[in-house]
Amino acid sequence: MDIPDDIFTEPDKAVDTLANLGPLRRLAGTWEGKRGHDINPKGDGPEHRDYFERIVMQPIDAQPNGPQLFYGLRYHVHINTPEEEITFHDQVGYWLWEPATGLILQTVAIPRGQVAIAAGRAEPDAKQLVLKAERGQTEYGICSTSFLELAFRTDSYTITVDFHDDGSWSYVLDTILQVHGQSEPFLHRDRNHLVKVAEPDLNPWAKLEAAAD
Repeated sequence: MDIPDDIFTEPDKAVDTLANLGPLRRLAGTWEGKRGHDINPKGDGPEHRDYFERIVMQPIDAQPNGPQLFYGLRYHVHINTPEEEITFHDQVGYWLWEPATGLILQTVAIPRGQVAIAAGRAEPDAKQLVLKAERGQTEYGICSTSFLELAFRTDSYTITVDFHDDGSWSYVLDTILQVHGQSEPFLHRDRNHLVKVAEPDLNPWAKLEAAAD
C-alpha cells in the first residue's frame, strides 16, 4: 500500500457504524447454526463431529489508524457438540471494513494460545467474502504457542462466507495443519449455516447520540 506523507491526521468519522459496514452489515446481529460439521486430526485418522454454534456480532465505534479508517463488528463464537456439555470451541475477535479500499479483516483469538489476522477485499454489496492468513507473514499472519507450532502447526487459514437471499449466511473454514509425525498436511475443515435470532445494538457513540436527541 502507498503511505501518505501525513500519517497522523484522522479522517471524519461517521457516528452510525451499522450504516458504514459495507458487506459486513449482513453479519451484524446474533446468529445460531445447528448444521455445523468439523473434520479434525486424531491419532487414528480424521474425526468427524457435528456441532451447533452461537455467534454474537455487535458494532463498534469507528477505528482510525491515522488516515486509515475502519468500521467493524466485535464478535464472540461459542460452539458445542451434541455429545458433550463442555465448550467445543470458543473464539473472539473483530470483523473490520475499510471503505476507502475495500479491505476486510478478521482477527481471530482462541483460548488455546493462537491468534491470526485474515485479510481479503470485497465490494460493499458482495455476496461472498474470502479472507486468508498465512504462517510466517508479518501483516496477515498466524501466531501460535510453542506446542501448537511443533505439534499442530497451522500453515494457512481461509474463511469463505456466502450470503444468502433469505438473510442467512454460511461459511467454510479451512486450516492447513502440519501434524507432528504425519508426512502430509491435514485439511481441517469447519462449515455451518447460520440464521439471525436477534438484531444488533447500536455502536456506543450512536447510542450516546440517540440518547442526547
